[in-house]
Amino acid sequence: MPLNVEIKARSSQIKTVRRLLENQVARFVGVDHQVDTYFKVDHGRLKLRQGNIENALIHYSRSNQAGPKKSEVLLYQSPTSANLKEVLEAALDKLVVVDKMREIYFIDNVKFHLDKVVDLGTFVEIEAIDQDGSIGEAKLQEQCNYYLQLFQIPASDLVEYSYSDLLLEKGK
Repeated sequence: MPLNVEIKARSSQIKTVRRLLENQVARFVGVDHQVDTYFKVDHGRLKLRQGNIENALIHYSRSNQAGPKKSEVLLYQSPTSANLKEVLEAALDKLVVVDKMREIYFIDNVKFHLDKVVDLGTFVEIEAIDQDGSIGEAKLQEQCNYYLQLFQIPASDLVEYSYSDLLLEKGK
């Protein structure tokens, strides 16, 4: 199972972060309109991501904490067909839908998201990924902290929760 260490932060400095990524010669993958449908499950989170670039069924578990956090992820690359969504909606209760525009960048094993989330605002995500266990959690933490410093993200902007949690909280 791949291991991720992730950081999510609110950001009003998307242009600055984008420029810093370009200066670091980050590989730009593209802009993806993503709709993540979250389903009620007994443990972890289950979401179906439907986008122009990324389409996947994703189950993940992670603690809610600000700053770098370990995340265990199972990913099934799904076709763009709406059929999988129909199957999931027939079997499971829908929890919430997250609609966002996402710019995707990579530097080596680190993935960056510049997100504009409907009803929530703009965010930066840093996701250090160890696909095969060859990097280790300590190095992933180090990578996240490096980019956290490079982007000058203050601790007050760090977000503990997923977009789904933030939307659910906002809806109360």
